[in-house]
Amino acid sequence: MSKRKYFGTDGIRGRVGQYPITPDFALKLGWAAGRVLAKDGVRKVLIGKDTRISGYMLESALEAGFASAGVDAAFTGPMPTPAIAYLTRTFRADAGVVISASHNPFYDNGIKFFTTDGKKLDDAIELQIEAELDKTLDCVASEQLGKASRITDAAGRYIEFCKSTFEHNLSLADLKIVVDCANGATYHIAPNVLKELGAQVIKIGCDPDGVNINENCGATDVKMLAKRVLEEQADLGFALDGDGDRIIMVDHLGNRVDGDQIIYIIAREMLRQGELKGGVIGTLMSNMGLEIALKNLGIPFERAKVGDRYVLEKLIEKGWRLGAENSGHVLLLDKTTTGDGIIAGLQVLIAMVRNRMSLADLCSGMKLLPQVLINVHLTENVDPLANIEVQAIIKNVEDELAEKGRILIRKSGTEPLMRVMVEGEIEADVKKFAEQISDCIRRI
Repeated sequence: MSKRKYFGTDGIRGRVGQYPITPDFALKLGWAAGRVLAKDGVRKVLIGKDTRISGYMLESALEAGFASAGVDAAFTGPMPTPAIAYLTRTFRADAGVVISASHNPFYDNGIKFFTTDGKKLDDAIELQIEAELDKTLDCVASEQLGKASRITDAAGRYIEFCKSTFEHNLSLADLKIVVDCANGATYHIAPNVLKELGAQVIKIGCDPDGVNINENCGATDVKMLAKRVLEEQADLGFALDGDGDRIIMVDHLGNRVDGDQIIYIIAREMLRQGELKGGVIGTLMSNMGLEIALKNLGIPFERAKVGDRYVLEKLIEKGWRLGAENSGHVLLLDKTTTGDGIIAGLQVLIAMVRNRMSLADLCSGMKLLPQVLINVHLTENVDPLANIEVQAIIKNVEDELAEKGRILIRKSGTEPLMRVMVEGEIEADVKKFAEQISDCIRRI
């Protein structure tokens, strides 16, 4: 298949004001996507965004592009990515559009699409859109132009959907929860979901100003959350990322609980309830501890390429329902169609309430192996893995680890970074090996 020019592992993403995250490109993208995604029927798309200041500019440009292709656009305002996937289905729209750069800083932004059934676009459709982008933009006749509208009850609809995934005979009345919304798209959603299910909720990262999204908060930085959980003597903490498709949790002791641990808890609880069908899909980054713990329970485990789209593809291929990345993308296909931080967190809360166990206790059945991840900034368009010196040091580390550890080195699909991951039994050795490889990549 041809290589995609603009679409990465999670839509189109980059620095605001630098091509392709510019208003003129967004205009053309709306037009191209409208021509591909809404060929028949209602010809309507939903457009949601996170809380970045650049979202206003990009949604206006996208709407103009869709209108020129004869497609109506309905705005939801700030809404989590999984909410747009859900609302696209319920409104029977031709497509959903999310303007977000997820966990990236405010000066980045991105555009990603969902199909009418709430799933991310496959490569073939993205290539069709890119083919249209190479054409000259034209405009339908005036009487066929698209119209714009606003969905005023989008937040309420999604809150009710999230609550519907929580068992009706259970309550969170005995739990105190600190929720960190990363000053992002869940700031008016997640606290209300937890409150309406009975929890005592303490909010942080719920005051977006357009530029503080993901800033020292949320799923990528849980230090503030852990501190607040301890100060408040809370039962646990939720940390969501800027667009709400990731969750990292913190137990009552202030320990970080990542996506591997979250999917372990959910899979084990489903097994206990007789609800587990098939196994669990992780990624090349999933901790070996998850693989070992699931094996001990007799639950099959397989790895996909890094990226929740690839986890989803493998789940569909296997006919399984549970998948996750350790970064906090958790897919529960029996509940929804894409990664959803709030819904994943609710399933962990169900396990806590049903078993009367703390989050720390639920994690105790799985031991994470030491894993070090170092991001090396790439200043040029080079492939360090083609360098003989880099290859040699990787070979040396592999020989030393033998079968008691793993190395994974890959380019980020969303940022100019080379990610170096080393995993093994002894933390000091793992750190040393990761630094050796990273230093070598920096030198070349």
